[in-house]
Amino acid sequence: MRDIVIIDALRTPRGRGNAKGALAGVKPVNLLAGPLRALARRHPEARQAGEAVFGCVTQTGEQGANIGKLALIAAGYPDAVPGLSVNRYCASGISAVRLAALVAGASDGLALAGGVESMSRLPMASDKGPLTHDLDFQRAAGLVPIGISADAIATQEGFSRADCDAYAAQSQARAVRARQQGRFTALVPLEGLAADETPRAGTSAEALAALPPAFTEMGAKYGFDAALAGRLGLPEITHVHHAGNSPAMADGAAAVLLASAAAAARAGLRPRARILGMAELAVDRVLALTGAVDASRAALAQAGLRAADIDLFEVNESFAALMLHYARHMDIPTDRLNINGGAIALGHPMGATGAVLLSMAIEALEQRGGGRAVVAACGAAGLASALVIETVSGAAA
Repeated sequence: MRDIVIIDALRTPRGRGNAKGALAGVKPVNLLAGPLRALARRHPEARQAGEAVFGCVTQTGEQGANIGKLALIAAGYPDAVPGLSVNRYCASGISAVRLAALVAGASDGLALAGGVESMSRLPMASDKGPLTHDLDFQRAAGLVPIGISADAIATQEGFSRADCDAYAAQSQARAVRARQQGRFTALVPLEGLAADETPRAGTSAEALAALPPAFTEMGAKYGFDAALAGRLGLPEITHVHHAGNSPAMADGAAAVLLASAAAAARAGLRPRARILGMAELAVDRVLALTGAVDASRAALAQAGLRAADIDLFEVNESFAALMLHYARHMDIPTDRLNINGGAIALGHPMGATGAVLLSMAIEALEQRGGGRAVVAACGAAGLASALVIETVSGAAA
C-alpha cells in the first residue's frame, strides 16, 4: 500500500437523536451532503475523487438505496465520482476510511470517505434485521443485546456502577469544556446548528446515580443474564449501564478527503495527517464489545508502534465500562483517552462516528502541536476497526 495522507476531515454538529433534535428535520441525504459540500469548497480537487465510501448502519427508508452515492449527487459532485455505502455496525465510519484509503493507495489518487446517521428519523434497529428482531436466530447464534454484553463485561472486569458514572460525568465535563473553548475546529454548521447539541453541562456522578439501570428487565425476561453468567462463570450479571453512561443517540455526518502522498503532491494539496496503520477484525460475538482493544493493537503492530508511542486515543464510547476496559487493557491513562469527551456526551451517529472520531483526533493533535493518535471503535457481533495516524508537520489547523 502506498503512503496515504489525510487532506481534511470535516463533520456536522451532532443533534439529539429524537424528534426534538435540532437536525431532526434534515433528511439523511442532506445531512451527509453538508460536510461534502464544505469539503469541496475547501478543496475543489475532492470532486476528482476516484472512490467514495460512507458508513451508514440503518440502511433503510431515507437511508436506503446507497445513501452515499445519493449524498454526492445532492452535494453537487460530478457523476463520475462513484459512491458506496457500508455497514460494519458502529465501526462503519472507520471501515469507510480504511476502504477509501486502500483505493487511494492502489490507484495513486484521491478518495472520499465518511458516514451518516439520522437517528431521529431512523432510530436504531429500524431496518428490523435478525440482530435485533429475530429472537430465534439470536438464541441459536448465542447473541445478546449489546447493553447486556456491556454489563457482563463490567461484571467480569469488576467495574462498579460508581466507576461507570464517574467516567460518564468526566466525558460530559470534557465535552462541555471543549465546546466552550472552541476546540471543535472540524465542525461545519448545518441548518443553523453551529455546535454539538448533545453535551449536558453540570452533569454529575451523583445525578447519574439516580438513573435506573436500563437492561435489568430484558436480561431476566429473555434469559440473557443466566446464559451469560453461565458462560462466563459469574454468579450473576450486575447491571450498571443506563441512559446517562451509555452513548447518546445522535444525528450527524462526516466527510474525509484522502490521497496517496504522490497524488496529494501532484495536486498541490497539503496533508494534515498520514495513516500509519489500519486494522479490521472480529472478536467473540457474544461479549462483542471488547474488539477496540484488539483492533488498536493490530493497527499499532502494523505501524511498528506501541501504545506508549501514542499521544491521544479517540475511541467510540460504546458504554462507560468499555472505556474503562480499553484503558486497562491498553495500559493507558485516561488523560490520553477522549480528552474532549466522547459519545456518552457528544453523541453517537452510528455510521458517521468513526469518521467523526478521526476529525476530532486530528484537531486535538494539532492543538497540542502535533503527534500520533489511535482512532478505534467496536461494533455488534464482535466487529472492530482502528486507525493509527500522525499529523504532518506544518499542516494548517
